[in-house]
Amino acid sequence: MDFLQLTGKSILVFGVANRKSVAFHVGRVLKEAGADVLYAVRSEARRESVGKLVGDAPVFVCDVEHQDQIDNLASEVARARDGLAGIVHSIAFADYSAGWQPFHKTPREAFLQAVDISCFSLIAIANAFQDQLDSEQGSVVTISISTTRMAAENYGYMAPIKAALDSSLAFLAKSFSEFSKVRFNAVCPGLLKTSASAGIPGYVDCYLFAEQATLRNEAVRTEEVANAAAFLLSPRSSGINAQGLIIDAGMEVNYFDKRIVERFMGGQ
Repeated sequence: MDFLQLTGKSILVFGVANRKSVAFHVGRVLKEAGADVLYAVRSEARRESVGKLVGDAPVFVCDVEHQDQIDNLASEVARARDGLAGIVHSIAFADYSAGWQPFHKTPREAFLQAVDISCFSLIAIANAFQDQLDSEQGSVVTISISTTRMAAENYGYMAPIKAALDSSLAFLAKSFSEFSKVRFNAVCPGLLKTSASAGIPGYVDCYLFAEQATLRNEAVRTEEVANAAAFLLSPRSSGINAQGLIIDAGMEVNYFDKRIVERFMGGQ
């Protein structure tokens, strides 16, 4: 039974780095659902490594910091496929090479680069592919975070950038509604085990705490995020637009769990 109604539909996935990537898991779920999955990666080296993971699926190169590469990608995909049912934007980058700094000391260049890659790229991609997206059932899904209001010091300036990404969804949905029914939504997971998160200072401790704070005492799994993304890409989610779907296993309601409080107070 084709419950998600994605069989044979072409979907372009941005952001696969390795097997731990959210984008890789999304692509795998889409393939299992019968979709025709295409991939866009940052470099030729990445294309070679990702090609080994995705078999005979097309893998294109596009560094989203460069508008000409986005435009070239749109032309390449147009030649390869008659149209797209959806796009997955799973791209984020922040330069933490200078080490942790208080938020008010965030370097201007690092912040603006992160905005460009992690947020503006969604706008640029949507614009470049607007004529290829199915105007009746097209869906664009980005990967955000469960909350942009939690001032986690080690996550630093990426939370405000994800907030800008979340806001952009509303404006893109409104803008596209003038000429189509293309939808824009986000999957907003809690802390995950990914290669990207490994570069965040102190992430492992935060991940372990988050796991204790979930209602099930088990961290969110990447495949759970991928399942939600596939749903948002499908016609089954046709009534959902300009929204963020939180996948955090109930963590946001459980910060005052008595076991966590007792554990902390007992250590004082």
